[in-house]
Amino acid sequence: MGFKDEAAGYFHKAVKLNPDFSDAKENFYRVANWLVERWHFIMLNDTKRNTIYHAAIQKAVSLGSKSVLDIGAGTGILSMFAKRAGAHTVYACELSKTMYELGCDVVAANGMETGIKLLHMKSLDIEIPKHIPERVSLVVTETVDAGLFGEGIVESLIHAWEHLLLQPKTKDENGSCEKYGKVIPASAVIFGMAVECAEIRRHHRVGSKDIAGICLPTNVKFQGPACSVESEEAVEPYTTEKMGRVPGGYLALTECFEMMTVDFNNLQELKSLATRKPGKLEAPVIKEGILDAVVVWFVLQLDDEHSLCTSPSEETCWEQAVYPVQDLTDYRVKPGDQVLMEVSCQDYYLRVQGVSIFSSEHEMDVGKAFTKEKDLLSLGNEAELCSALASLQTSQPDATEQTCVLESTEIALLNDIPYHEAFKKAMSTVLSSLAPEKLCQAMDTHCQDREMSCGSGQSDPEQGVSEPFYVLDVSEGFSVLPLIAGTLGQVKPYSSVDKDQHRISLDLISEANHFPKETLEFWLRHVEDESVLQRPKSDKLWSIIILDVIEPSGLIQQEIMEKAAISRCLLQSGGKIFPQYVLMFGLLVESQTLVEENAVQGTARTLGLNIAPFINQFRVPIRVFLDLSSLPCIPLSKPVELLRLDLMTPYLNTSHREVKVRICKSGHVTAIPFWYHMYLDDEIRLDTSSEGSHWKQAAVVLEEPIPVETGEELVLHVQHHKSNVSITVKH
Repeated sequence: MGFKDEAAGYFHKAVKLNPDFSDAKENFYRVANWLVERWHFIMLNDTKRNTIYHAAIQKAVSLGSKSVLDIGAGTGILSMFAKRAGAHTVYACELSKTMYELGCDVVAANGMETGIKLLHMKSLDIEIPKHIPERVSLVVTETVDAGLFGEGIVESLIHAWEHLLLQPKTKDENGSCEKYGKVIPASAVIFGMAVECAEIRRHHRVGSKDIAGICLPTNVKFQGPACSVESEEAVEPYTTEKMGRVPGGYLALTECFEMMTVDFNNLQELKSLATRKPGKLEAPVIKEGILDAVVVWFVLQLDDEHSLCTSPSEETCWEQAVYPVQDLTDYRVKPGDQVLMEVSCQDYYLRVQGVSIFSSEHEMDVGKAFTKEKDLLSLGNEAELCSALASLQTSQPDATEQTCVLESTEIALLNDIPYHEAFKKAMSTVLSSLAPEKLCQAMDTHCQDREMSCGSGQSDPEQGVSEPFYVLDVSEGFSVLPLIAGTLGQVKPYSSVDKDQHRISLDLISEANHFPKETLEFWLRHVEDESVLQRPKSDKLWSIIILDVIEPSGLIQQEIMEKAAISRCLLQSGGKIFPQYVLMFGLLVESQTLVEENAVQGTARTLGLNIAPFINQFRVPIRVFLDLSSLPCIPLSKPVELLRLDLMTPYLNTSHREVKVRICKSGHVTAIPFWYHMYLDDEIRLDTSSEGSHWKQAAVVLEEPIPVETGEELVLHVQHHKSNVSITVKH
């Protein structure tokens, strides 16, 4: 964290000295996202949250809790609420150096620097009297994430009760609150609900057993980081979603049910959380559907009068915790079934494990795995037949089992069938143009081999004696494109995956598809200086080089044009880079959501406290990982082409251009969402905004809204420097 803090400081200074220094701006934006996470802006703009916390703190101080410790202070807003309510002494601790310095500036700007002592440290490291003179009567904190416990609230409150807080008031005692300790929030109730959600499913379960002709064997098991138990790092056992805005929506399969309660004012209960046996829960199914996830939220009881709810139906700064369901043979449920699960607080994370279905026919987790020959008769096509046979073959006791942990974006990519089909067709076109007879013969041989080997497990060792085509895939992360290239005949595909488990998985998939041994090569094993873009051999060049142009976040990959320039020098005559060119599209929208997620809106949202000018220094004009299909916004124009990036023909690229956009609806332009059309050739196109695409979209958020009228024209200035694109409105 320290290095990121330091880097941000230097980049910030560079931008202040030269606001037009695009490299410094790009680097500062990337670091700023790490340092001041975007939820700070959303949280500070949440007037309801601020008002309720303010009321609870004011009540506690008025009842006698005059010494206060704010744990995880951030900008210091809760500390300032306490001081404004009349607390005599207020201490605030913050671990992040950037947020600590920001908090110091905010407290000073609000004239409270003498009444609030800020500490740049973890609350777990605070000692009495070294850092604060005596125990306090009130701890305030909002170190709660979507899964309630993920920011360490349990550990910090155990330490606070043992070392920093006065003893709690018992039911029989009637003395002043000043003599006793208490915590805001006082308690929480955690709720859950089983849901069907196609968007969650495609990011957490690989849904197809056949990807453009590549059969995925059952001995390779794909998992997301949240579901993996093999990770060496402490990983949250859930992902998060704003369920009210999830693309395609969701279907509640059960009523909401209570999962757990926790009393933050009870030390013994807090200490028992991590050692308590998992609680077994049953949730009756109320609607027929596919079980994709258990969605979790909570009600935070600040005191006996004030509470906050983070449910999907509430407009709140919190997202919901999502526990994807995996490892069932059948995910279908119907009324009368029960969804079973175990809930615990192991390692001080809320864990939902062992999810299963108890059907109304009293069969646990009823599946439809292919186990008998009669099952195979019902299969309708060759791909399913091959997949089923591969499953039977790889389910033998001596088959190598491999768990492959993928990011959710990598799982979504595997589920993006049009993407893989498009690459297969485009690669086939290029290879046919280079040597049509050789390709057709080799493809016929490969198809015959696969049909024979599906039954016998053997392939022709004599296949291919002439020089192969060389295909290099330098996509980021896990990619099966090299294997797809291998189905196109006499091809020597190279993968640039760098994780061992990914290489093992690709080898097992290759074996299950009966490729001759050593068909697939891992390029990073062949290069010494990690410069991926080199010749395959000293006397050979690549037929196809696949570059990853667009990040899953919706941004252009850094240094992509430099990689394209090197790639062009390494292609054989007639060889191609994929994609060959990219068109960037955008439109003008009015979106209050994007405005509020990008910057704190004045002092009214923060109840009169002057916070906005300080935290807004870390605003980033680009918002990433957007779902344009579900983003609350009003389109004010039709989509327009903003930029062309040509990887094969660089003279067609321009460093800047002006684009006229006609307004089709009156309103206030607040943002410019953008996406891309990737052309593998002139006919085969991938749209990064299409339904089912593994890519998300991004948007430029304007500093100030621009009022527009129907029929007007707005001029956008689009600049392209290296791989950085900036879009500004020309007045």
